[in-house]
Amino acid sequence: MINEFFWWCVWVLEVIGDVTGMGYNLANIVIFVILQPGLILLFFILWRVEKKKNNK
Repeated sequence: MINEFFWWCVWVLEVIGDVTGMGYNLANIVIFVILQPGLILLFFILWRVEKKKNNK
């Protein structure tokens, strides 16, 4: 089951790479090196702003 899920995820990345013209490797980098950490940082900043508003 894990193996099938892994290969499904690889297929999804290949499709994203083909549709956008980036290719598998660049799609992987964009998603997991740029977008995911960026979203984590964005949500952390938004959480801190809201927490600061509630403490005043």
